[in-house]
Amino acid sequence: MKVLSQHIVPASFQPKRFSEYAKGIFPKFKTNQGTKKAIKRGEIILNNQKAETGRWIKSDDIIQWVEIERPIISFELDLEVVFEDDHLAVVNKPAGLVTSGNQFKTLTNCLPQNLNPSTLPDALQRPQPAHRLDSQTSGLVLVGKTSNALIELGKTFERREISKTYHAIVQGKTDAEMTINQVIENQNAITHLQLLKRISSLKNEFVSLLKVKPETGRTHQIRIHLSKTGNPIVGDKLYGKEGNVFKHKGLFLAATGLKFNHPFSKKEMEIKIDLPAKFEAFLKREERRWLKYNS
Repeated sequence: MKVLSQHIVPASFQPKRFSEYAKGIFPKFKTNQGTKKAIKRGEIILNNQKAETGRWIKSDDIIQWVEIERPIISFELDLEVVFEDDHLAVVNKPAGLVTSGNQFKTLTNCLPQNLNPSTLPDALQRPQPAHRLDSQTSGLVLVGKTSNALIELGKTFERREISKTYHAIVQGKTDAEMTINQVIENQNAITHLQLLKRISSLKNEFVSLLKVKPETGRTHQIRIHLSKTGNPIVGDKLYGKEGNVFKHKGLFLAATGLKFNHPFSKKEMEIKIDLPAKFEAFLKREERRWLKYNS
């Protein structure tokens, strides 16, 4: 068991139960559910041992985030590794693959066979994603290969010092540029949109290709915001509407850009990938069908 980070409860604090107090101490665990699960798995421990989520916290208690040594499970799937050094990596997650969890087929379980082991003293037993993408969303995921890298990346996300760029195809027309500022689950959420292309569509009247920059990182933020404007993402079964889903095409949302300062070299990193091939193919098909019908 390797200690990744440690917190000592101060003398003056508001009495709380373990899971409530631990939420937000470590950048990776920001929600009630995520913190409780981590405590139950033994990833967050109290005074060097596992403890129940409802235990009352006392001053001078030691709370630690640890890496549990487990047999390395490898899901055989080749990933596109966009960047890699001894500290971190950026990989291109395929659509339909969950980032992490108790399943066998996860991005986390693909990492050992796709990344080179770190040679640094604080190397993790296996690399860990520093953030999540929806299973249906494809694109760039930052990965920590050492405990310090994972901690520093978490702090960088917490301070909103990582700029993310997405591309999406949505139903209908949008303004050339717009900002959506709508609360999601009682939390402020801001998304910036730029129209790149608009195509006439027999099924949807219009479909639009957008560049999307979320300023905040709420769960399903982009999908919810676009749905609320009346422009749900094509293929969104959860927030979409009739005529929105195309068989075997999936969700037309991809994380295509990351911009951040490397936590150790301090070099500005700007990493980009091309749009998934299905985006351009879908737009060409919609345009071809509309032209054929109207000829």
